[in-house]
Amino acid sequence: MDLDDTLVALADETRRDILQRLSAGDARVTELAAPYDISLNSVSKHIRILERAGLVRRRIAGRDHFLSLDPKPLDEAAAWMAKTRAFWTTRLDRLEAMLRAEDAIEAAKNSSRKPKPRRKP
Repeated sequence: MDLDDTLVALADETRRDILQRLSAGDARVTELAAPYDISLNSVSKHIRILERAGLVRRRIAGRDHFLSLDPKPLDEAAAWMAKTRAFWTTRLDRLEAMLRAEDAIEAAKNSSRKPKPRRKP
């Protein structure tokens, strides 16, 4: 899996729509292109990006090109995100605990200081 290709593929709304449609089952390229107000050539470019990312597989039967969803790259991207999130959550929790401890030390120092009496002019 190339995470960069997966994230690039997911970055576009049209490509996400195509993946959503394919989650319901295989479809012809022309069927996928029908709802969009763009050329078939433009839809084909989107599909090539999805294929490069491994998110879509093509099967050719005669003149028809059928596409199907391959969710494996999505699963791999989700696993990477979960791992990264867990790493940063742990780091940020430690940072928060350290800052709270520093605040508590500073508050204790400030409360133990006695105010100096003011001199009369």
